[in-house]
Formats: sequence, structure tokens, C-alpha cells
Amino acid sequence: MTDIEGKKMISTNEAAKELGVTVHRVRVLIREGRLPAQKIGRDWIIRWSDLDLVRVRKTGRPPKK
Repeated sequence: MTDIEGKKMISTNEAAKELGVTVHRVRVLIREGRLPAQKIGRDWIIRWSDLDLVRVRKTGRPPKK
């Protein structure tokens, strides 16, 4: 965990461990815009507080209409 501008920042690996998902899933959430992140070089960093945006989620696929 890194402290940038007074905000706790974590890597995609740390976010995946905290959320109980794969690193690939974290990247998908970032790409979909559901998890805000900043790219620094080739790595993404995520605010610790932003994990709450995706922490509570339903499992499985949504029902077909």
C-alpha cells in the first residue's frame, strides 16, 4: 500500500487479494469503468476507498430478459 497525496493507493494485485478475485477481473472492472484507477507506467493503482464501489456485488450472471 502506498500513500500518494494523502490517499492510500494499492496495486491491482493487492486489490485482487482484497476483493477475492483474480487480477484479470480487477483489470476488467477498471476497463469497464466500474473501478476507478490511474495508470502509472505500465501499472494501475487504485485508491483503497474505491474498492467499496465493487466490493458488494452479486455473483453469477444477470438473468436474461
